[in-house]
Amino acid sequence: MQGKINVSVENIFPLIKRFLYSDHEIFLRELISNATDASLKLKHLAGIGEAEVDYTDPRIDVKLDKEQKTLTISDNGIGMTAEEVEKYINQVAFSGAEEFLEKYKDSAKDSGIIGHFGLGFYSAFMVAERVEIITKSYKDSPAVHWSCDGSPNFTLEETDEKSNHGTDIVLHIAEDSTEFLEEGRIRELLRKYNRFMPVPIQMGTKTESLNLPEDAPEDAVAETIEVPNIINNPTPAWTKMPSQLTDEDYKAFYHELYPMQFDEPLFHIHLNVDYPFNLTGILFFPKLGNNINIEKDKIQLYQNQVFVTDEVQGIVPDFLLLLRGVIDSPDIPLNVSRSYLQADGEVKKISNYITKKVGDRLTSLMKEDREAFEQKWKDIKVVIEYGMVTDDKFYERAKSFSLFPTVSGKNYLWDELLEEVQKNQVDKEGNTIILYTTDAAAQDTYIQSAEAKGYSVVVLDSPLTPHLIQKLEEKNEKVRFARVDADHINQLIAKEENSVSLLNEEEKEELKKIAESVATEQNYQVKIEDLSSEDLPVSLTQPEFFRRMKDMQQLGGGMMGMGMPEMYQLVINSNSSWTKKLLSEENEEAKKTMMEKAVQLAKLSQGLLKGKDLTSFIKSSF
Repeated sequence: MQGKINVSVENIFPLIKRFLYSDHEIFLRELISNATDASLKLKHLAGIGEAEVDYTDPRIDVKLDKEQKTLTISDNGIGMTAEEVEKYINQVAFSGAEEFLEKYKDSAKDSGIIGHFGLGFYSAFMVAERVEIITKSYKDSPAVHWSCDGSPNFTLEETDEKSNHGTDIVLHIAEDSTEFLEEGRIRELLRKYNRFMPVPIQMGTKTESLNLPEDAPEDAVAETIEVPNIINNPTPAWTKMPSQLTDEDYKAFYHELYPMQFDEPLFHIHLNVDYPFNLTGILFFPKLGNNINIEKDKIQLYQNQVFVTDEVQGIVPDFLLLLRGVIDSPDIPLNVSRSYLQADGEVKKISNYITKKVGDRLTSLMKEDREAFEQKWKDIKVVIEYGMVTDDKFYERAKSFSLFPTVSGKNYLWDELLEEVQKNQVDKEGNTIILYTTDAAAQDTYIQSAEAKGYSVVVLDSPLTPHLIQKLEEKNEKVRFARVDADHINQLIAKEENSVSLLNEEEKEELKKIAESVATEQNYQVKIEDLSSEDLPVSLTQPEFFRRMKDMQQLGGGMMGMGMPEMYQLVINSNSSWTKKLLSEENEEAKKTMMEKAVQLAKLSQGLLKGKDLTSFIKSSF
């Protein structure tokens, strides 16, 4: 038989080659998917008694012949009759799997049939100048041979080339696609797209040694045999129920996904839902620290165990892109696009479900073993803080597991922290002031001043801190955050009591002029404050608003803080004995030298004394 393929476009093949898929390597994924469909169809029909075959060994074989320039994909599945080839191959874009699913929609619901035959088969012409199909149906029908040279013309005839049910797809590779005749390239693609397909994929054989019996002589040599070289894992961990898996199984799967990742995951989240959409998968929390770099290839999207993409924005909320793992859903098309993901309502439901599931898991981990959860906090906090900043629903859930560590080593949940600080850290305006540090070692002087007054200092040292505290302030009326070095502690939590100054106004003015003659930087503001005699004589602080906006800008906070200069306050303690000593000095140069040394020390405490100024300070100190 000869004929023309029934297509609605005059010549679809140039379109297939150029536009059907952006990457020609996808052809192998499509053909392996079709072979998997054929295998799962026959397995299903045999299981319900409609196919009288003993189908216990489904498999897909991939063979290369560099001399003949062919790549062959073979399955022992359902096969096709001549009428079915005419219907499913010669009428482009008619999906045989979709018709099958409709016919057996009740019993085939969970059979895993991908549903992409039709046009997907023609992706073969992206790399082949001629394609052959040799196929025999599981029904008692003769085998048939179909051939097409990349034009709408085809031949279809009976053949005795095949005696068992199944299908061979033979690609005669085109001159511009000879890379697909290299075994390494084909193995690479099979590992990328098909390493978790539900039907074993064989490419060649490998040699294995048989175990010797216990009583074998010492000089006995183990017999070797050739066995199929199966390159995929048909039953990956996410296809199983959590009750079937141990922690070791999850860790083994993690390393199967990421063989170059040597750290163990901190914990996992097993996803499994069948209503109102189908979704399975496993997400892993790796050790992140303060790393917020979203990298490709960390979460992989599959459709019925067929790899789709590692660009999962839209399906996975942005903050969870920091995790690793697999998501598998038949409700997401193979040829997924970002515009589709952003517009599709079902995808949004999937994203919301994943967020809820992650929140539930974190809550249970916190309740089950708080101590263990606290130990992991440093490595997972950036994910949770990212979620709190970007997702209001997750923010509400996070109250039950988001921790706020203090420099004293205690860890508080949000409500616990509020209860603790409201005992002592409410200012005269009725605002609850939460003091925090971003670097406990660098800000130790200021921390000690706060602790001397009985205040708690929270450690917030992630890159997301300025955004997080902004969110917390928005959500909690009359709660304010202040970094512990943003001002003198008396000003950060201003109380009603007033300190008495040991200096009169003239002395204060003189002190200010001396300080301004030394601190000539334009972004330094000199302030004379009546502090305790125990407080430092000179300190340098950075106002909370300016510093916070600057930090947000550095992380990508949009226009906020753009071009904003660094601002500092040089605080002189009027009640320090050092201040009194400086003013009593009769030599004006000596006064200035004392002030220079004090300002240098204040700069040093903030890490601002650098270069020549630091060298000069060290020399003069010696």
